[in-house]
Amino acid sequence: MTDLTAGKKTILGVVLAGGQSRRMGGTDKALVPLAGRPLIAHVAGRLAPQVDAVAINANGDPARFEETALPVFADTVAGHAGPLAGVLAAMDHAARHHPSVTHVATAATDTPFFPEDLVARLSAAATTANTIAMATSDGHRHPVFALWPVALADDLGDWLETSDTLKVMAFVQRHHLAEVDFPVGRDGTDPFFNINTPDDLARAETFMRQGAA
Repeated sequence: MTDLTAGKKTILGVVLAGGQSRRMGGTDKALVPLAGRPLIAHVAGRLAPQVDAVAINANGDPARFEETALPVFADTVAGHAGPLAGVLAAMDHAARHHPSVTHVATAATDTPFFPEDLVARLSAAATTANTIAMATSDGHRHPVFALWPVALADDLGDWLETSDTLKVMAFVQRHHLAEVDFPVGRDGTDPFFNINTPDDLARAETFMRQGAA
């Protein structure tokens, strides 16, 4: 395998905004306001300084994200195939529009407080060409927060066409995986705290007022 430690990776950051938000009453979670700004603006803004370019993966009308001024692309796999479909679409988008990109860093649209050194630490852990680097915290993996080699696009496409499972880890375990652990906050808050319910949103508003972001 090629050693990437000697060369700089070129990374496209992609906000995965394809969830159906059932526990938020079917609302488009990406556009739910937090401290006066849509969730996706917080996530994209946190991701942008860590990568070379940012885009959004979302199905439906892309015009709803017009205020972000970011490129929007849909899944290339029919139906709701889960996060891996978004990862594949991100790889395809990178190949078409950013041919120098070697990796895609993904982040969930409902997790606004993820670490500001996320991509740097994932990149440092990805020491071979086909290594997938994934965040962990408090004993849990966070499959949506990962660094994916664009070179795996064909294999991922074949997997989504032929596999009987759409679980992220089932695909990841076919390849070399580097896990990178991130500490919880001093108050015990997980940096990958995500907003699934109105109560979670209220908690996030509290974090914002306390300066947690």
